[in-house]
Amino acid sequence: MKLIRFGSQGNEKPGIETKEGKRLDVSSFGQDYNENFFGNSGIEKLSEWLKTNESMCPIISSSERLGPPLCRPSKIVCIGLNYSKHAIESGMELPEQPIIFFKSTSAICGPNDDLIIPRNAEKTDWEVELAVVIGKKASYIEEKNAMDHIAGYLLHNDYSERAFQLEHGGQWVKGKSADTFAPLGPYLVSSDEISDPHNLHLWLDLNGKRLQDSNTSDLIFNIPHLVTYLSQYMSLLPGDIISTGTPSGVGLGFKPPMYLKDGDVVTLGIEGLGSSTQRVTSYN
Repeated sequence: MKLIRFGSQGNEKPGIETKEGKRLDVSSFGQDYNENFFGNSGIEKLSEWLKTNESMCPIISSSERLGPPLCRPSKIVCIGLNYSKHAIESGMELPEQPIIFFKSTSAICGPNDDLIIPRNAEKTDWEVELAVVIGKKASYIEEKNAMDHIAGYLLHNDYSERAFQLEHGGQWVKGKSADTFAPLGPYLVSSDEISDPHNLHLWLDLNGKRLQDSNTSDLIFNIPHLVTYLSQYMSLLPGDIISTGTPSGVGLGFKPPMYLKDGDVVTLGIEGLGSSTQRVTSYN
C-alpha cells in the first residue's frame, strides 16, 4: 500500500495511491498516519476497510499539494557514513559501529515543497536516503526479528548545512534540522511491497545533472542491524523514522566542494518509492 497525505501545510488529510496511480481521500477511515495508526496495525486495518469502502473515497486532484506521508513522528534517527564510497569522499574511515545523530521533526515537509536555505547558511548540501518507518515498538530486539518491526519505507532528502554541522562546534544535528531540511515522500510504501530494501537504486540530480547514483546494496550496516543496534539504546516507537545514510556524490565530496544556491532544482528518487523535486530558495 502507498500512503499519502495531501492538502495545505498543517492541514493535510490521509490518502492512498492505488496500483493504477489513482489518489484517493481516505479521511472517512477516521485516522491520520500517526503513532497510534502504525502501532495498532493501521496499514492492515486500512487495507481491510478499503475492500468495502474504496469506491466511496473521493478522488484527489492531481493539482493537490502532497504533504509528508506520515504525521510528525517522535524522532528521526539518522545514520552517518553508511555507504563506503561516501565515507571515503568525506575523508573519514569506515565506521566500526553505526554513527547516530538526530534530525529535528520540525524539519519535515512535503516531497515537493521548496528547500529554504537557512539564514547565515554557507554550505547547504543534498543527501538522497532510504528512510525506514517503524511499525511496532522496538526495544532490545534481536536481529532475526528486526524486520517484523518495520511498517514501510520512504524517500528522504537529508539536507545538511555543512558549516553548521562541521564548523559550529561539531554538533551534526545543528546542520540537519533547519525548516524544510527533511522532505519526505511522495508516499510511504508498506513493507510488503518492497521485496528487498537492500537492493534499491537511488539517485539524485542537481539542475538535471546526475550527481548521486547508487544502490542500497552498498550499505555498510543493513536495516536489521540498524534497528537492532538502535533498540539497545532507545525505544523505537511506531512512526519513528530511521534514515539509513547517503551514497557518494554529495556537494561536500567534490573538489572544490559545490553547494546549493537560490534557483537550483534538486530531483531525487528511489526504486519503488517514487521521486520528489525541491526548488531552492533563500531565507527572506
